[in-house]
Amino acid sequence: MESWEFGRMVRRWRDRVTPETVGVPVGRRRRASGLRREELAGLAGISADYLTRLEQGRATAPSAQVVEALAQALRLSDTERALLYRLAGHSAPGPDVVPSRVTPSVQRLLDRLSHTPVVVYDATWTLVLANAPYDALMGETSTWHGIERNAIWRNLLGPGTRTVQTAAEQAEHEARLVADLRLTAFRYPADRALRQLIAQLTDQSRRFAELWDADAPPSLPDPGKRKVVDHPAVGRITLDCDALIVALDDLRILVYTAEPGTEDAERLALAIVLGTQTLVEPAP
Repeated sequence: MESWEFGRMVRRWRDRVTPETVGVPVGRRRRASGLRREELAGLAGISADYLTRLEQGRATAPSAQVVEALAQALRLSDTERALLYRLAGHSAPGPDVVPSRVTPSVQRLLDRLSHTPVVVYDATWTLVLANAPYDALMGETSTWHGIERNAIWRNLLGPGTRTVQTAAEQAEHEARLVADLRLTAFRYPADRALRQLIAQLTDQSRRFAELWDADAPPSLPDPGKRKVVDHPAVGRITLDCDALIVALDDLRILVYTAEPGTEDAERLALAIVLGTQTLVEPAP
């Protein structure tokens, strides 16, 4: 295939995806029936400039991570996903690679939670996708690239999160994340990207190296746990955070909810409105 074929197919598939399908707000004066470049770029976690260069054939070597992110954002079928990988010069991930694909059935589940903060991680705790209510609650994720999308890096070396924790709670959270990553390494010993992630974290973080070499790693995280989120506009919100494990696809889906009728539920609803509202030009 010619190098420009990748970008041509992305553009064709972008034009067929309606904004409503992927939860993108639609303004009254919208002309495009499909997704705009900046909208697809935001969904895929890449820059609009890079997507433009890909579509125009000026960037011809997208990484497997970028290909997977675009395939998910475009809601491609299995056959289309395999084609996109092939056009980018990659083989579609096999059983020896940590899966990061959101299958159509899982996507239907996420669509039903479109008004609830939801984030999806793969087995390395690398962000696969976050919906608009999650970004409204926890902060924008579309600008994260590379290792910035990894929750272990963000907790040990990065800016952290809006979750409020004591020092002991934070230490326990870090230990459990690293313990889960160790189990992932056992399941996918041939995954080169996983080995590179472990090497990078070990080199950059003494805390990670200590946890990785611990003789008795802690048990895996509780499937449900209350969290306090310090939102910059509405203050602290106490939420239930339930972790749903998709076993066959090895995904972790975190869902944030508040008890109905409480002040926390009102604050959560306000945070989502403030974070997802868009300015729509009035009709002339």
